[in-house]
Amino acid sequence: MKILSNIFEVGGPSLSHPSDAAVYLIASGSEAALVDAGTGRATERILMNAKRCGIGPDALKYLFLTHCHFDHTGGAEEIRQHTACKIVCHNLDAVYLESGDSEVTAASWYGSFMRPLPIDIKVSEPRRTFSLGDLDIEFIHTPGHSPGSSVLTVRSDGMLVLFGQDVHGPLNDTLLSDRSQYRQSLEFLMSLNADVLCEGHFGVYQGKEEVRDFIESFL
Repeated sequence: MKILSNIFEVGGPSLSHPSDAAVYLIASGSEAALVDAGTGRATERILMNAKRCGIGPDALKYLFLTHCHFDHTGGAEEIRQHTACKIVCHNLDAVYLESGDSEVTAASWYGSFMRPLPIDIKVSEPRRTFSLGDLDIEFIHTPGHSPGSSVLTVRSDGMLVLFGQDVHGPLNDTLLSDRSQYRQSLEFLMSLNADVLCEGHFGVYQGKEEVRDFIESFL
C-alpha cells in the first residue's frame, strides 16, 4: 500500500499474516529500509510486497525494530538472511531479543518462542540519525510500552512522517511497561507535530490534527 511517494506498507494483518504488526518500507534511491518485521509467519510475502514496490533484497540497508515484541520482531532473522540489511534496535530492548526472552518479547502471547536474535546496531543514546540515500531517518527513544520502545521520523514529500508503531500501548507488567514514561513519550510525540503517523496496529493517520488527536486519545 503506497502511503507517500517513497513510503509503503508491505506487511500487516491484511498484507502478510493476521498476527503481524504493520511493516513499513522507506525507499530512497538505491537504498531502502524496513520498519519492523512481523512475526515471521509470512516473511516471504513481506519481501514480495517490497519487490512489488521496486525494492529487491540487495537494496535493504536497515531493518529498524521499534521494540522487542514478537509481532514486530519474529521475522527479523529471516529478513536478514534474505537481504543485505543490518538490524537496528535500542539497547534496552536488544537484551531481551539477544537472550531469547519469550515473556518480555510477548512471543508466548502468540503461542511461540523467541529465538535469540543478534542485533547489529544497538542504539543507546536518546536519538540517532541514520542516512538512507538522500534521507535522514531519526531513531528516537520513547520508552513506556517497553523499556527500549522507539519511534522513527523522516521527511517525505515535504511532510514529517512519524513511525510510532505502538502508540496505543498496551501497558503490562510482563512487558516491563512504565506508565509514567509512556505518558511522557506520548507528550513528546504530540510535540513533534507530525503530518503523517504510521502506527503498528491502527493504520495510517494523515493531517496534523488527526495525528495529534489519535496520540492524545491514549493520554
